[in-house]
Amino acid sequence: MPRELISSGSKFEGEIGYSRAVVVDDFVFVSGTTGYDYATGEISEDIVQQTEQTMINIDKALKDAGSSVSEVVRVRYILPDRSQFPLVWPVLRKWFGNVRPAATMVQSSLMVDEMKIEIEVTAKKGSSNDVPTSA
Repeated sequence: MPRELISSGSKFEGEIGYSRAVVVDDFVFVSGTTGYDYATGEISEDIVQQTEQTMINIDKALKDAGSSVSEVVRVRYILPDRSQFPLVWPVLRKWFGNVRPAATMVQSSLMVDEMKIEIEVTAKKGSSNDVPTSA
């Protein structure tokens, strides 16, 4: 099956040469995504608001690829300041609380200082969050 490229319309995709998401077979690989509102080009100064917008952007990319947040199997969080990570846990729990993907948090500088979080996910089409979890 040929790969399918998904674009969000972000100016960075064209400037850097990447896709918001790539679909290969039943997998959807979503690029590192930040909290820009692609309709306005703006980004909040607040990490919690950035995280919510980031998840909205990821949700759209997954839907455009024929998948959903409930099919996310892997997530990577990248933050310049790891001490801010607990601030966004409620947002992440809202989106991933029932999904419970494998996850990693990394502290690293991001492309520009206004970015406070970047999130990358992998989803498997046909999977769901309706799997038993062990606490």
